[in-house]
Amino acid sequence: MQHVWRRTTPLTRTVTAVVVVALVGAAVWWFGIRDASAASAAPVTRTVAASLTTMQKSVSASGTLTPSVQQDVSFEVSGTVTGVPVAVGQAVTVGQTLATVDTLQLTADLLQAKATLASAQAKLADASGTAQIAAAQAQVDVAQSGVDTAQAAMDGATLTAPVAGLLTAVNLEVGDAVGSSSAPSGSGGETTAQFTIVGTEAWQVDVTVSDADVALIEVGDQAEVTLDGATDPVFGTISEIGLLSTSDTGVAAYPVAVAVTGDQEGLHDGVAAEVELVYERRTDVLTVPSLAVTTATDGTTTVQQVGADGETVDVPVTVGETSGNVTEITEGLAEGDEVVLATFTPGTGGTGRQGTQDGGTFPEGGPPEGFDPTQMQGGRTNG
Repeated sequence: MQHVWRRTTPLTRTVTAVVVVALVGAAVWWFGIRDASAASAAPVTRTVAASLTTMQKSVSASGTLTPSVQQDVSFEVSGTVTGVPVAVGQAVTVGQTLATVDTLQLTADLLQAKATLASAQAKLADASGTAQIAAAQAQVDVAQSGVDTAQAAMDGATLTAPVAGLLTAVNLEVGDAVGSSSAPSGSGGETTAQFTIVGTEAWQVDVTVSDADVALIEVGDQAEVTLDGATDPVFGTISEIGLLSTSDTGVAAYPVAVAVTGDQEGLHDGVAAEVELVYERRTDVLTVPSLAVTTATDGTTTVQQVGADGETVDVPVTVGETSGNVTEITEGLAEGDEVVLATFTPGTGGTGRQGTQDGGTFPEGGPPEGFDPTQMQGGRTNG
């Protein structure tokens, strides 16, 4: 057998070395990618701690913010207006003068009434018989009543504010005639108020509540009021529940007044409001996100926890009420216990939604930043 020896040139040795290096590099790359893919494909578990919270039940309603105090004020005497020292939009205090009328005729009426009383008293002093005395006394009583009326009219010549607040209407000018000669407005014969004052220190929201819900609430219950355009609610209490229902939409509903008790700065008449009438509130209730609770077809409920070996285990729990996106746990967990919220597998390409969990899917890499489990609806149900 002949052996053929071939001469190896430097070029041949170089090519061979390059090929060997390339093969080694490819192998390293292949096994590295495989290991990295395996690591990235490992399931990732998201947990959340059971925590104490406040749970409440409420009735929702819509209404309009109005001042609790609104007073229409008008002269009760006849006369010509001599002064109106206030204007619309002005804040007034109790007892502040709103307007005055001419007192010439009122003064004359008062003097005449006093003269009549003096004459009656003189006749009473001269009376001698029982019948005469009784008749004279009756005349004195009538005359005294006339003086009282004339004095009240004199006092009424100055119209003052009965409540503190903001003037929203001023319908008088100097020279106007007021009293019994004031012209009515509208065909119904109602007269227009000469002044309207609304209070700025007390507010309420008027809502209507259905016949089914009104039985759940009572006067004194707390309320949360969110005004149109506001982000934070103000608080109040139910101050009145009407006894007579209305049925404009065919469904019986009752008027309910909510007195605002929280910060009242910046409140305005006529603003729309959403109201939660809270009829039950419990504090320090142990809860977990509803998404973490599994309900089997036989009605048993469980949550998952991560064991010492890193594996998830089902833990039986007893649930109470559900409020929003959290569920009450009455047995089986303690505050701070971690429960599995979701288990997902990071994607390796394609759509990027490789990992799933009952109730939703997560994109590649897991939940987005800022993910809040309490904002996810519902729990899981196993068949």
